[in-house]
Amino acid sequence: MFFDAGHKDRLRPPERKSNNMAGKHCTKRNSRQGPELVLAIESSCDETAAAVLKNGTCLLSNIVASQIDIHRQYGGIVPELASRHHLKDIYRVVEKALSDASLEISSIDAIAVTQGPGLVGSLVVGLSFAKAIALARGIPFTGVNHLHAHLCSAFLQDRRPEFPFIGLVVSGGHTSIYLVRDMLSAKLLGRTRDDAAGEAFDKVAKILGLDYPGGPVISRLAASGDPDAFSYPRAILPDTPLDFSFSGLKTSVLTSVKRMTGDGKLPVPDICASFQEAVVDVLVKKTITAAREHGIHEIVVTGGVAANPRLRQKLTETAENIGYSSYFPDPELCTDNAAMIAKAGYHQLKAGIEAGDDADVYSRIQPGCKTAL
Repeated sequence: MFFDAGHKDRLRPPERKSNNMAGKHCTKRNSRQGPELVLAIESSCDETAAAVLKNGTCLLSNIVASQIDIHRQYGGIVPELASRHHLKDIYRVVEKALSDASLEISSIDAIAVTQGPGLVGSLVVGLSFAKAIALARGIPFTGVNHLHAHLCSAFLQDRRPEFPFIGLVVSGGHTSIYLVRDMLSAKLLGRTRDDAAGEAFDKVAKILGLDYPGGPVISRLAASGDPDAFSYPRAILPDTPLDFSFSGLKTSVLTSVKRMTGDGKLPVPDICASFQEAVVDVLVKKTITAAREHGIHEIVVTGGVAANPRLRQKLTETAENIGYSSYFPDPELCTDNAAMIAKAGYHQLKAGIEAGDDADVYSRIQPGCKTAL
């Protein structure tokens, strides 16, 4: 049996109305293309994921085992628990990905795996598993930069950006702006100095006594709130205008909540709406500024926070008003998944970028590390 009690509910393919990569995008391989069948593994944080990509375009399977319910009681991710559950789930997840693709492991031509950045204990599980398969099968494998893979998720849609583009990666652990010129290079233009945007959502949710993860909860409550009820700060950072800072915003929310405590019921929807608007304003303004400064009209937004409806709405409207095009992956491809690892890995393997037996994980970005995008 593939499933057992305690794992079945957490092991799932993303809910998609249709497979955007199927049909016309399942093209015949030619001699200039990379490996035909790539198995990808993602374990950088609290999701264990595996996917199979054919010919770099056709997504045959995409499985994710989420740990949200496990970490919710702690109000955040516990690294040791995360790595232990990766160990429990990884075999089942990979086997399910192969099963959904109607393949055996012997059919796989290459492996792509997240090498970093992320939680070291979690990354080691995925990388070790990938190394073992590659060694046993005698096939190549490549280590993928998790952040750059997020940018690749924009190419798992029917509507895809053109190079060059400005890419905003915004998640629970990262908030960064990139100039992306091709599938194998990206220049960092700005990043957060402290809290990532998703991390700020989680911390504000905790201040308000809301559930974890905070992003979806705050977004839902904000829909019935007044975004102008509170005037929360937007960090400008004149010396590094494309960098982000959300710690001051978080502190401002905490101060306003403390001031109102004892005055009756907190206006939680208004606080959520005002906080969310402050985050979205900064993300949109700095991303548009980066695009204008570099004369680029294509904008890609990826990462878990890219699923936020208000961010998608405001950036799309702002871009359209100035003649720019914006691209967001489907919500299920915004959060951590192996499909994006497969896409990035395919292009690395096609370019001859392979990892050796001594490849190790890294918790932070390594300067000069050559990976897809």
